Amino acid sequence: MLGRSIGKNSLLLASFALVTAALLGGTYQLTREHIAQAERAAAQAALTEIIPDEQHTNNLLEDTLSIPEPAWAQLGLANGGLIHRARMNQEITGVIIPSVAPDGYSGAISMLVGVNRDGTLAGVRVLAHRETPGLGDKLDLSRDDWILSFDGRALGQPPAERWAVRKDGGDFDQFTGATITPRAVVRQVRRTLEFVDEYRELLFATTSTADTDTSHAASMH
Repeated sequence: MLGRSIGKNSLLLASFALVTAALLGGTYQLTREHIAQAERAAAQAALTEIIPDEQHTNNLLEDTLSIPEPAWAQLGLANGGLIHRARMNQEITGVIIPSVAPDGYSGAISMLVGVNRDGTLAGVRVLAHRETPGLGDKLDLSRDDWILSFDGRALGQPPAERWAVRKDGGDFDQFTGATITPRAVVRQVRRTLEFVDEYRELLFATTSTADTDTSHAASMH
């Protein structure tokens, strides 16, 4: 009798464990899909903020190219990343490159840097930072329009010696009470432009979208 009771209780516990595991697995799957969709939407929004829909005819999120490993350090990337390409029909008209300034006041500053085919900046957006609220957080477009000061700039515009904040004799404003943060961003944007200049043939080679790295298109390093 006791044995049957124990066996019955064990069967109930096992059944309960299986049902619980199934529910948790289903919840995890639904949650994971929701998070992935949200991340994809956020990535798409960030890309099209730099190169708007009317300036390309392809899917920016899916038309990608892996960053050459020799350039990882130049772009501040520990594990590489993906370049997103904008096309009008088949011609590549711009690229959006992940880049990290390692020397912000409070640590690394992660950015996306958009560069047009003619070498001018399409736009820069900061994705993540830990800069001081009220000072360094003026990197965020929602708080200040400082980041728009890069639009249309290029290597030589201004000259190399003026790719710096005004305190250092350059053309870019610093923040009141915070020079280290904008200095780091200006320096890294220039490094990114130098990367584009060095790898121009690779970045703007007209290839079929079938040759792109679409398997990792949702990654934003």
